[in-house]
Amino acid sequence: MDSRPRKPGPWLLLTAASALAAVIAVIATGDWGKLPHYGASLVALSLLVALALGVWFGHRGRLRLVRLSEAALCLYGVQLASGGLVSLLDHAGWSIALHLAFSGVALLALLLACADLLTGERALRPRRAGEGGWRDYVALTKPRIMTLLLVTAAGGMFVGARGVPSLGLLFAMLGGLALAAGGASALNHLLDRDIDRHMTRTDRRPVAVGRIPPERALEFGLALSAFSFVVLASFTNILTAALAIFGNLFYVLVYTRWLKRTTPQNIVIGGAAGAIPPVVGYAAASGSLALPALFLFLIVFVWTPPHFWALALLIKRDYAAARIPMLPVVRGDSRTAKAITRYTALTVLVTLLPVLTGDLRWLYLAAAIALGAAFLGLAVALERKLTPARSRRLFSFSLAYLSLLFVAMAVDPIVLA
Repeated sequence: MDSRPRKPGPWLLLTAASALAAVIAVIATGDWGKLPHYGASLVALSLLVALALGVWFGHRGRLRLVRLSEAALCLYGVQLASGGLVSLLDHAGWSIALHLAFSGVALLALLLACADLLTGERALRPRRAGEGGWRDYVALTKPRIMTLLLVTAAGGMFVGARGVPSLGLLFAMLGGLALAAGGASALNHLLDRDIDRHMTRTDRRPVAVGRIPPERALEFGLALSAFSFVVLASFTNILTAALAIFGNLFYVLVYTRWLKRTTPQNIVIGGAAGAIPPVVGYAAASGSLALPALFLFLIVFVWTPPHFWALALLIKRDYAAARIPMLPVVRGDSRTAKAITRYTALTVLVTLLPVLTGDLRWLYLAAAIALGAAFLGLAVALERKLTPARSRRLFSFSLAYLSLLFVAMAVDPIVLA
């Protein structure tokens, strides 16, 4: 990434301003030992982490800004630790004074960082003409993928609520998860920009072609990720927020940064990231995790390989050109088709688990059997005769399969209530 100083983008400025407001709110309304105060403290922490990462990776040439943002984060971490000391010592006077002192120093460092963001801009490179319109930023969030993730999350929430959840809670969960998914996708664009240029499916992506500079994609992705935690922690619960951030980090760091480029099992293990949204929905409705949440996770986890390998068969040459070891590139089409059939059969079996434990009933069972039979039939047909048309048909149906399956999950407890 270009280390020469560049003007901060609006997303970094928004993150900094929000972090400042959050820290001030934590200090002004602090009530040590109360859960809301802990939640507010974590919200501020998420924004400070996003700010520090955005500055470190996107504006490394501005040493003063880097040091101030790092100092603000570190001092705030010490402030959190001193807050724990306050509770541990039963609100001893000196511990409260120490906590307030660290709070003040952390706030001062953050104020100086925000001031530095807004000053000295004459020496910085201006925004290039035509750099990143709103459509490019929407593209960074991968709206099609996000839609499927939100459908599975909504299904998980209906299962967790055992009926219709609160609409306010549902919209808060969907909004927060959309921010998390969009942030992860933006960071994926950033990290994959080198290989995207070698694939016809991705060579026109905004970061790959330079319409959005890497620094802006970084700031955008980090801001959305941080605000997802803010929304979910504020309007659902901390568990839901933590799960969404975990899925975000797993997709960006484990799948995108590591697995995708190193092993043909990348999508098998990396599928865990896409399996988190229904668990997020379940946790938002129930406030906890239980066996049904595990079943929701497993359904998406085992569905992901046959879905993605069907696409990989169609664009195998692109993956080979980008040196990505997808299964068709490494093991060949025939072995990939056999693997698709095995994982599809496993998917159908896993979808029956919620019925065996009584969490879902006959309406969902009928949908799972009908959809599973069609899914498995297409996989077997592909294994018998490998053609692009059959791969495309399987890939397209797999999307409809998962969506309809989770719709059936949502409808089942309502109809049979």
